[in-house]
Amino acid sequence: MKSRKELAAERKRCGSHNCTQAVLCTYADYAGMSEEQIMHLGNSFAAGMGNMEGTCGALVGAGIVLGMHTRDKAKSVKGMRQMMERFQQRNGATQCKLLKGMNDGKVLRECPLCVADACEFLEEQLENE
Repeated sequence: MKSRKELAAERKRCGSHNCTQAVLCTYADYAGMSEEQIMHLGNSFAAGMGNMEGTCGALVGAGIVLGMHTRDKAKSVKGMRQMMERFQQRNGATQCKLLKGMNDGKVLRECPLCVADACEFLEEQLENE
């Protein structure tokens, strides 16, 4: 049986979900929503927020799930900061266009791996709940 992070990465890899949706749908139960409902939350985040200008969509999805699960602003903000710091340390960036090498042609991390990383860090936060 595949782990959640493997399932999420596969959803991105096969093209059925954008990065945000891959995370959201994999953890819909933690958010207390159906996969259909939560899929729509991620519609606008394909190619990172603002067409690669913003935060990696996988991190956005992880933040949404964490917020829906904790339903606590302070816990969510703290957890999001920790996830972003870990993601930055591992990948060298949190901004989509930097991860994809749009400035210098050097791809730091492929999307399915970004999804897996965001899921790993989300699971750590969920375990601490």
